[in-house]
Amino acid sequence: MTQSLTIRRPDDWHLHLRDGAMLQGVLPETARHFGRAIIMPNLVPPVVTGADAAAYRDRIMAALPEGMDFTPLMTLYLTEDTNADDLAAAHASGLITAVKLYPAGATTNSASGVKNFDKVRPVLERMAEIGCPLCVHGEVVDAEIDIFDREAVFIDRVLDPIRRATPGLRVVMEHITTADGVAYVQANDRDLGATITTHHLIINRNHILVGGIKPHYYCLPVAKRESHRQALVQAATSGDARFFLGTDSAPHIDALKEHACGCAGCFTATNTMSCLAEVFEAANALDKLEAFTSLNGPAFYGLPANDATITLTKGDPVTYPAKLETGAGPVTVFDPGFPLHWRVA
Repeated sequence: MTQSLTIRRPDDWHLHLRDGAMLQGVLPETARHFGRAIIMPNLVPPVVTGADAAAYRDRIMAALPEGMDFTPLMTLYLTEDTNADDLAAAHASGLITAVKLYPAGATTNSASGVKNFDKVRPVLERMAEIGCPLCVHGEVVDAEIDIFDREAVFIDRVLDPIRRATPGLRVVMEHITTADGVAYVQANDRDLGATITTHHLIINRNHILVGGIKPHYYCLPVAKRESHRQALVQAATSGDARFFLGTDSAPHIDALKEHACGCAGCFTATNTMSCLAEVFEAANALDKLEAFTSLNGPAFYGLPANDATITLTKGDPVTYPAKLETGAGPVTVFDPGFPLHWRVA
């Protein structure tokens, strides 16, 4: 049995770092293991211009502890007022790596997102011309659509029409949660990839609701049926280069999670690699872990894989802190619900 595994240093292709005291508290948890991360722009106010992205990048680097090596890959928040020239200049300079599409109201701090998709078509066409990827939060927000059906409806109503109308646009379906999402990616060979989170590989909707509401398992997109979780595991462990890790690690202080209207998000930065090793080992696919965490994402974004490596070793169960204490308040670390025997050496 494998007791040690050395892989290229992983990257996180979907990460929330927040700002201020929370940024300072959570950044080291990612930088400890991950070389790069796509940084979400849904701050208040959001990161909508190149100047915003440069200022946010500077704050991230100022918060990085001395001796840690980490590269934030910045994104812009797509709005109906996004300036295509500013976007193109930010991308050409290397300041931004991608642009994020939030349907208005879909998730945390998404009020500034897109309501009328026709208004952003010129920007999307410019992005296709310059090769700037679009990262998509793939859910409709129509009140009449069941929350468990939002992803599948988004694919049919929004994503597929956008891709057909904008040939050459590179799209990342972020945090897919359904067999429908997996099947759509598998049916499209060109210009389409998908991230899968750590927590969606582990929990289904029963974990949130059975035996009492578990607010620290509540996320958006919400976890689905067990059959969908199994489809995600099969995709992640397949070696298919279109699927790669985006943790969507999303810190909220406990007071806002354990609340009458609790925030959505699972904080997985601390123990993601241990969790993933367990998932991949259970699927007899430890040999595919490197592709999912370290190779497929860079290939999609046209970046080199990290030169550095990390080694995971298997032994007695690892004990992670239940909470991360930050200057903003305590943040509960994701509990997979089973022992973690793999650790980063």
